[in-house]
Amino acid sequence: MGLDMYLYKKHYVKHWDHNPKEEHIKLTVKRDGTKYPFINPKRVTYIQEEVAYWRKDNHIHDWFVNNVQNGVDECQEAYVDPTKLKELLQICIIVRDSTKIVKGKVNNGYTVDENLNKIYNTVDGMILEDHSVAEELLPTTSGFFFGGTDYDEYYMRGVTETIKMLEEELAIEYGRDQPEYYYRSSW
Repeated sequence: MGLDMYLYKKHYVKHWDHNPKEEHIKLTVKRDGTKYPFINPKRVTYIQEEVAYWRKDNHIHDWFVNNVQNGVDECQEAYVDPTKLKELLQICIIVRDSTKIVKGKVNNGYTVDENLNKIYNTVDGMILEDHSVAEELLPTTSGFFFGGTDYDEYYMRGVTETIKMLEEELAIEYGRDQPEYYYRSSW
């Protein structure tokens, strides 16, 4: 249970009779080395890949909600223009480069007292020395099992993993066969 986030890439692969044979994609659908009977490769129109997966990186999710989903957060699938992925990548790079991570206390859950006040359990960890740029460009957000909202090692892990995933994806040269990207979350 918690915030799971996915970036999918869809490739259009439908074969049209007017397209040259050398442009056709050969699909084979097998399970355990035998033909899988429930999928007809001739009728497949899209192939979908999971390009990125995040878990409880609420700052990345909040960016998608506000910049791709028009502020609506209903676990819906939303089209992502590739320019938006480049924008997110640049923001993550700016956040990563704007501060250093230093030793500090990290919240690791909480308990409640008899008056239902939260008592945070803190442990030694790493925090952002100055999180003002992160807070401005890629703020955390709270939600149903969305994870922590502190600017700490877990926040920065989400930033650096996002950089890695997006740099890898955006480096691919597709030519005229541009894929479509979609973001979806569940919580």
